[in-house]
Amino acid sequence: MSHEASQAAPTPPADPGDRAAQDGGHGHHGSLIGLAVGAIGVVFGDIGTSPLYAMRDTFAGHHRLPLDLLHIYGIVSLMFWSMMVIVTLKYVTIIMRADNKGEGGSLALLALINQHAAGKRWSAGIVLLGVFATSLFYGDSMITPAVSVLGAIEGLAVYKPEFAPAVVPMVCVILAGLFWIQSRGTAKVAAFFGPVMLFYFATIAVLGGMSIAAYPAVIEALSPHHAVEMFLADPHRGFLAMGSAVLAVTGAEALYADMGHFGRPPIRVSWLVFVLPALVLNYLGQAALLVRHPAALASPFYLLAPEWFQWPLLGIASMAAVIASQAVITGAFSVTQQAIQLGFIPRMSIKYTSRNAGQIYVPAINWALMIAVIVLVLIFQRSSNLTAAYGIAVTGAMLIDNFLLAVVLFTMWKWKPWTAIPLLALFFALDGAYLSANFTKIPDGGWIPLAMGVVIFTLLTTWSKGRALMRANMAEDSIPFEVFAKSAHSSAIRVPGTAVFMTAAKTGVPSALLHNIKHNKVLHERVVVLNVAIQDVPTVPESERVAVKSFGGGFYRLTLRYGFLEETNVAADLKGVTVCGGEGFDMMRTSFFLSRQTLIASAKPGMAIWREKLFSWMLRNAASAMEFFGLPTNRVVELGSQVEI
Repeated sequence: MSHEASQAAPTPPADPGDRAAQDGGHGHHGSLIGLAVGAIGVVFGDIGTSPLYAMRDTFAGHHRLPLDLLHIYGIVSLMFWSMMVIVTLKYVTIIMRADNKGEGGSLALLALINQHAAGKRWSAGIVLLGVFATSLFYGDSMITPAVSVLGAIEGLAVYKPEFAPAVVPMVCVILAGLFWIQSRGTAKVAAFFGPVMLFYFATIAVLGGMSIAAYPAVIEALSPHHAVEMFLADPHRGFLAMGSAVLAVTGAEALYADMGHFGRPPIRVSWLVFVLPALVLNYLGQAALLVRHPAALASPFYLLAPEWFQWPLLGIASMAAVIASQAVITGAFSVTQQAIQLGFIPRMSIKYTSRNAGQIYVPAINWALMIAVIVLVLIFQRSSNLTAAYGIAVTGAMLIDNFLLAVVLFTMWKWKPWTAIPLLALFFALDGAYLSANFTKIPDGGWIPLAMGVVIFTLLTTWSKGRALMRANMAEDSIPFEVFAKSAHSSAIRVPGTAVFMTAAKTGVPSALLHNIKHNKVLHERVVVLNVAIQDVPTVPESERVAVKSFGGGFYRLTLRYGFLEETNVAADLKGVTVCGGEGFDMMRTSFFLSRQTLIASAKPGMAIWREKLFSWMLRNAASAMEFFGLPTNRVVELGSQVEI
């Protein structure tokens, strides 16, 4: 952490997140400037493409403002100070310091909080808030590609109105192609993201600067008193306008979520040196253009360009929109992986598209997103229609981040109340006002991300609660492994080889082991009960990967520990384990026994019947443990049982 950042607010003397980011965890290799350019390509696509539609929709959207000096200056002032408070102060300066061994994002922060607040009275509520923030992120992941690519390709109709009917088909083709290439990996394409986005930001900065030069007085709009004057003179319209003005900060949470890819310093440099100045210049330039030529409201972004540069600008903006969409899709894959490992989503097939752990592909999420995005484009047709649905998911997630931040400030960093409370009050007031303003857009499409969020939240919490109930039910009938090992040692025929019985429980005997000895009347020479434990950290050091306990007579309980960002390749990791009787695991002499439960909905207290049936459906459709844990296909035996929850 830089000296300036360390002076920004009081923290404990030892900051584990800093040590992890510097010494372990992710090891960001490369120069600061090189990493900063890379961050521009991955992190800032969403907020960087906001100028395509933010200013236009504030004045020509669902709650239109008068196009006069008072409101133009007021909106620019509001956008600028929102970027300063929400992005620069809240995310870049403060929240990015709350990392989980270098990783950021709602789930990483939630896992970090769980380490410090487990068992506290309010911890369950914080977990639910974090899960709901994740649910809203999926809604955002559906809307961002649609609104970004639509906003860019609509420039075609600005320059050539006769091409307007071709906009939606072109957007659908581009988006379908984008999702289609995901399975091939994006490592090579991503190398071009940084330079392309750097050129994009340089372009919009120059265009904005040219417009400012034609009307220099617009710089006065940066003063906060213009935003205050607008609200005092026209409070109702000013409040409604916040629903569109927030589009200027959509994507702010990506700075935190993508921190693990680049580290704090490069993202801070990217924002403060490249992105923020470019956005401010462009918004000021659009404001200057609207003061001079109110008719430019049709598309103040594209009409900033001189005639000879209009088509190149369309190409540059389109590439930026595709990059912004790619970043959101990649983020959805990463969040899904974290949620699976932390127990909020059923197992899904995850493909690793390169040796880089961050390059993954989740087919189910990819195709579901593609369908949702294209349906949104076909329904809404115009980016101005979609922006009504855009703000709620973003502002909802930002508001929830404030609750998580409050826990960090008081529980982990031990800030004094007189330091933390004013800061939190500022964040809650601004984010709360933005969320309230976006609620007015619910009839115009704002209900979509809310509905998506509620559905996904229901799925995530049902899976988490169902797993807990199922484990508790199975534990009731379980016997201690020590007792089983002593009694089974001489009561069954022993056969050559190794049997690995996988279990989610940390104690007791797996049902597959009980069924095997009950029906087959045999035990292998070496019996290993294997538990895969996902830790509340992104990665686990190799020295802490394996833990073994011997019970004598060839019985062992083995634990493999993984972080929530790691691939759970059990077969590969077992090959290096020699602590179970001094003998390694030969896959050709090892059999893996898995338990497959069939759930029976019952009237037992715990979950409503409809949620029990939903959980049962999710369990049936989860990816097989064999595939998820990387087990050899010809060495797996599944034994089923019925469980009531």
